[in-house]
Amino acid sequence: MTRGSCPAAPATIHPPVCPAGATSGSLGLVRPRVVLFGDSITEQSFRPGGWGAALADTYSRKADVVVRGYGGYNTRWALFLMHHIFPLDGIAPPLATTIFFGANDAALLGRTSERQHVPVSEYKENLKNIVNHLKDCSNSMVIVLITPPPIDEEGRERFARSLYGENARKLPERTNEMAGVYAGQCIELAREMHIPCVNVWSKMQETEGWQTLYLSDGLHLTPEGNAVVHKEVVKTLRNAGLKAEDMPYDFPHHSKIDGSCPDMAFQ
Repeated sequence: MTRGSCPAAPATIHPPVCPAGATSGSLGLVRPRVVLFGDSITEQSFRPGGWGAALADTYSRKADVVVRGYGGYNTRWALFLMHHIFPLDGIAPPLATTIFFGANDAALLGRTSERQHVPVSEYKENLKNIVNHLKDCSNSMVIVLITPPPIDEEGRERFARSLYGENARKLPERTNEMAGVYAGQCIELAREMHIPCVNVWSKMQETEGWQTLYLSDGLHLTPEGNAVVHKEVVKTLRNAGLKAEDMPYDFPHHSKIDGSCPDMAFQ
């Protein structure tokens, strides 16, 4: 090869791997991961207008946003998933993880959703066990707790009537007051464990008309409600040092590629 000439393209294309010492580990992961762990509000976060999809756009080419949301789950059931989703060995741990449970734990005893109920003291202990497991996975992982959202009891009643008509339950299966109790325990645990917490229960209620603006059925989020969660999660991640604009691309930006000698940008 003459000086200044471009070497021939390789005959075989191999999958890219991280060099030794790269932030995403040495196990072949090009991008670090941000895992969203939670119930249906997380599971639905990649629907149109969802906060997970917006987060993936925010960290496009910087980190893979991985959804691990399980509709109907409470923290008691979530504990059974920990070693499957977050193994202690065999894969590089996430760069960051959000933990978004509580809406189902706060279901009221003696009502239609009591099967999902978890006593508030156990809820806090379950969250603590989840956080401790993540800390065992990585001492550098950013762990973000998210409180359950507020509950619009009238909205839940309208939703039940739309499904069951006259057979709809007469008493609410969730109340905003009880959701606030669980949110308070989530906030308290975050303070005790020195990790960030996104208080969506309070944040959403700062806006007049939040009941229908942010909640589609008294519980789950509208696109506007998803936007609130996205904004608060991004703010929290940025405060923890994960500013998307400061994170490296997984592969070179196109402006860095020499059209006559492209392989030099990938060395």
